[in-house]
Amino acid sequence: MFHNEEAVLDVITQAGLVSDEAVANARSKPGSVIDHLVEDNQVTSDAIAQYLAEQNGMVFIDLAAIHVDPAIIAAVPDTVAIKYHCVPLGFEDDRLLIAIADPSDFDSLDAIPHVLNHEVEFQCGAEDQIQRCLEEFYGAPSKADQAFDASDLVSTTADGGGATEDDAPIIKLVSSMLTDAFKSRTSDIHIEPMEKSLRVRCRIDGALHVTEEHPLKLLAPIVSRLKIMTGTMSISEKRVPQDGRINVKLGDKSLDLRVSSVPTNHGESIVMRILDKSSLLLGLPQLGFFSDDQEIMEGLLGLPDGIILVTGPTGSGKTTTLYACLNYINKPDRKIITVEDPVEYQLSGINQVQVKADIGMTFAGALRAMLRQAPNIIMLGEIRDEETATIAINASLTGHLVFSTLHTNDAPGAVARLADMGIKPFLTASSVRAIMAQRLVRTICGKCKQPAPLPEKEARMLNIDPTRLAEATTMAGEGCDVCKMTGYKGRQGIYEIFKIDDEVRSLIVENLTTVQLRRRARELGMRTLREDGVRKMLAGITSGQEVIRVTMGDSD
Repeated sequence: MFHNEEAVLDVITQAGLVSDEAVANARSKPGSVIDHLVEDNQVTSDAIAQYLAEQNGMVFIDLAAIHVDPAIIAAVPDTVAIKYHCVPLGFEDDRLLIAIADPSDFDSLDAIPHVLNHEVEFQCGAEDQIQRCLEEFYGAPSKADQAFDASDLVSTTADGGGATEDDAPIIKLVSSMLTDAFKSRTSDIHIEPMEKSLRVRCRIDGALHVTEEHPLKLLAPIVSRLKIMTGTMSISEKRVPQDGRINVKLGDKSLDLRVSSVPTNHGESIVMRILDKSSLLLGLPQLGFFSDDQEIMEGLLGLPDGIILVTGPTGSGKTTTLYACLNYINKPDRKIITVEDPVEYQLSGINQVQVKADIGMTFAGALRAMLRQAPNIIMLGEIRDEETATIAINASLTGHLVFSTLHTNDAPGAVARLADMGIKPFLTASSVRAIMAQRLVRTICGKCKQPAPLPEKEARMLNIDPTRLAEATTMAGEGCDVCKMTGYKGRQGIYEIFKIDDEVRSLIVENLTTVQLRRRARELGMRTLREDGVRKMLAGITSGQEVIRVTMGDSD
C-alpha cells in the first residue's frame, strides 16, 4: 500500500530493480502494478523496502525475523495501525519504533505521532510483511478482501470546487474516515469536539465505539470540508444547526449520508447517518421474519386498502422495514407516493415528497395534495397529529393502502396512541389492518459462533420451557477479528404482529385499555417481541442476553 505508487515505480525502475518491460506488462493488468511485479517474481518486497529505506535514511527491518510483544501491539489501536498501514515494533529511548512500507507517505508520517501522542521513530519494512502483521495482530482485511479504499470515494454531490493543495490532507482524512466507517458497517458517524481533542465515534450494530482522536485544531477544516461536500450547508454560519446530504460513490456502491451540525460549547458537532441502499434489497427473511411471520406480512402487503402501522423507538429499524416493504410491492401497475421528513432513501419508480414545514408543506398538506395524484399506495414517514391521522384514515377508507409509523412500545399500544390524538375508536377499528412492533437484536458472529449453555438466570428471565430449551442448541460468540471481539456481527429484527380481525375490531370499539387489548391479542395468538426473540435465540441467531436487553420493557 504505497501513497504514490507511480513515484515508487519511477525510483525502483531507475535503480534497476525492475525493467521497463516488466512494468509495462504489469500495467496491462487491473490492480496495483507493484503487486503484480512481486507476484510475477520481477522484484521482491524486501528489495523494494531496502532500497526505499536507504534512499530515505531509514533503517530496514525484516519483520519476518522479529517477534513483537503483544503489549507493544496494544500501544497502537487497530484503527490507527490499519488506517496508516503501520506496525509497532517496540520502544527505544522512550521513542516508539514503528514500521511502515512507504517512507514517502509524509501525511502518515506527520499524523501518526499526533494521533498516538508519542514521539515516534520510523523504520521501513516490506509491504507484504506489514500487511501480514496487520492481519495477524489486528484482524485487518487481506488484500483480496479490500474491495476499495479511500481513493475510491468520490463525492457526487455539488462539491463546491476551489480545493487547493493545502486542502489535500483534510480531503484525504475525511475520505478515509468515511471509507473506514463503511467498511466497519457503521450506521452513523459522530464527530464531537471535546475540551482538548476531537473525538470520532462510530455506531456499529447499535453500539458506539471511539474510532479516532484528533487535535481540536482539525475541527474547523473537517467541518468545512463536510459542509462543502453537501453543497447546501453554509461554512460561515456556525451559530445555528444545519442539515444537508452528501452523495458519495465508494467503489461500485452508491451511498447517501444525512449530515447534521449542531453548535456546542467547544465547536460544531457533526453527525452523519449512512444510508446504505443495499438494505432496500433485503427480502423479508433477511429482515428477520421467520416463515410464519413472513406469510402474514406477504398477506398484508397484498391488501388493496387499509393502514399498516410499524411501531418502535428511534433506531429500531422501522424505516428499513417500510422501505423494504415498498420495494417488495413496487410494480409498474401501482402508483406509490411517500411523504417523508426527511427523504432518507431515493427509490426508483416511487414518487417521494419532502416535508418542508417552513413553506407550509406539512405532512397533512402534502398528504392532501398527493391524494389528488391518484396513488394506489401511500407511505407516511410518521403519523404525528390528529390532522395527519384523520387524512390517512380517510385515504385508507377510500381505497388506498397506507403505511406509516408511530412511536409506541408495543403493537396494541398504537390503538391508545391514536385515541390520544383524538381519533375515534370506530375509525381506528375500520381502517387499521395490522400493527407491528419491532426491535433490532445483534446477531452472533458467524466466524466465532460456538454452542454455549444458556445461563440459568437468563432462562428464568426469559421464562423458557425447560423441555423446549433442552431440544435446542443455544450459541454464543467467543470474539474474533471479524466481530472485533464483541461476539456479534450485524443485526436482525424481532417482531410483534397484531392483526386486526373482526373480533379485535369489536374490542377496539369497546374502548378496551391497552393492557386488556394486549391480553386478548395474546389469547388470539399474537406473539410478543420477547417470544419472537426467544425463538431466534433458540435458533442460534442471537443470545439470551441480547433478547433480555432489547425487550426489557416486555413484561409478558
